[in-house]
Amino acid sequence: MEKTELTINGAKHVVQVDDDTPLLWVLRDTLGLTGTKFGCGVGVCGACTVLENGQAVRSCQIPCSTAAGRNFTTIEGLSPNGSHPCQRAWLAEEVAQCGYCQAGMIITACALLQENPNPSDEQIDHIMSDSICRCGTYPRMRNAIRRAAEEIRANNQ
Repeated sequence: MEKTELTINGAKHVVQVDDDTPLLWVLRDTLGLTGTKFGCGVGVCGACTVLENGQAVRSCQIPCSTAAGRNFTTIEGLSPNGSHPCQRAWLAEEVAQCGYCQAGMIITACALLQENPNPSDEQIDHIMSDSICRCGTYPRMRNAIRRAAEEIRANNQ
């Protein structure tokens, strides 16, 4: 086991795990950040999505050894009190049913809005199609993303 320095939610952490341990398990088991969920383990469902420098990435596919020196943001790091526009919009639109996929969905939406603060429905649907919601709340997700986009644009004016 090697010591690896990671930056998670703006804080530096030194962890000692096997080099091939996925970042997902470092976040959940070593650092106690359980908002990021295990879904499929092969990078297709989106439940484990985190931000790396504003880009949505699948934490189940990033070995700890390659995460060293990189900056990641989990759902816990998005805002300490749930005040991020995407988090508030998710609540206002009552997106979550079972809630399991929601952290990954919110992170994916944040990445989209950082890149494009005024996405079309087609762009929203395309980006969000990479995340699986068993409850099928995709129309409410689209509404939440539109709501968050409006707030972000209003705050940036």
